[in-house]
Amino acid sequence: MADYTHWTLDLAKILFDKPLLELLFEAQTIHRKHFNPLQVQVSTLLSIKTGACPEDCKYCPQSSRYKTGLESERLMQVVHVLESARKAKAAGSTRFCMGAAWKNPHERDMPYLQKIVREVKALGLETCMTLGMLNGSQAKRLAKSGLDYYNHNLDTSPEFYENIVTTRSYQERLDTLEKVRDAGIKVCSGGIVGLGETVRDRAELLVQLANLPKPPESIPINMLVKVKGTPLADNEEIDPFDFIRTIAVARIMMPSSYVRLSAGREQMNEQTQAMCFMAGANSIFYGCKLLTTPNPEEDKDLQLFHKLGLNSEHATTEYGDHQQQHVLTKKLMHADSAQFYNAAL
Repeated sequence: MADYTHWTLDLAKILFDKPLLELLFEAQTIHRKHFNPLQVQVSTLLSIKTGACPEDCKYCPQSSRYKTGLESERLMQVVHVLESARKAKAAGSTRFCMGAAWKNPHERDMPYLQKIVREVKALGLETCMTLGMLNGSQAKRLAKSGLDYYNHNLDTSPEFYENIVTTRSYQERLDTLEKVRDAGIKVCSGGIVGLGETVRDRAELLVQLANLPKPPESIPINMLVKVKGTPLADNEEIDPFDFIRTIAVARIMMPSSYVRLSAGREQMNEQTQAMCFMAGANSIFYGCKLLTTPNPEEDKDLQLFHKLGLNSEHATTEYGDHQQQHVLTKKLMHADSAQFYNAAL
């Protein structure tokens, strides 16, 4: 099924309905065709402007409409952003993501944003920003400054979307992704599991992403972090297997994209995270905070990586040797089969 270039809801639902172990095997098989399964891309996310957002996203503690106890902060000074970027690089991150709680950036903010992109790139890091909606001119200016990725999540299916957000339409989100792509910036877009959506909604979200003119290079799959004061604070807990299943279907439908474990890792045990990596997740956010929500401490991530053999110094070499052995084994099996066939004649 990974060969389909146009996904339908029915095809996506077939994947969601598969026995979990069969689904994981298919996802891991596809994953190994496109990525080294022992390598996980590591990113760090920093909030450069916190709180007082005018939007009404029901999951977000940064909305000015909800009383969550979050203190608003103005745009961070460039020197402090760079300090965080240096620490992120030293801790092993290769991509530095910066988020601002806006519906959209104002023109007065653009010189600042462009300067940050240039300065962070000069440190040798990939750059990513999430700033809300962009117009075409803003996307081009960020691209000219060297921005590598722009994050703008679809969140959920078009049908369920209005139950979660009313201050920005689904089409506006798609329009922003189009402007980002047209400007030459790579797209980072995913969604959230646990909003109260159905399996059909999860399938439709992935169909929307997979059927973009070009699938996102990076797909963050978030588990809802329930924050007191937001409308979704009392939502039912998501079954970890349902989350793992969503990761696996995303990997199958978008085989060459990075699938990222994002918000919600703090509430996942090591076994759940390990199964997510088995399902094809190969990117994480690293560090103790994602914008305003908790994330596992860096040393916990390193401990888990060590247990699973991920990102070790010899992981690439070992995998290369494994691939060579795999090719050799296939050749030997083919040769044995040919000899058997000839003998039978």
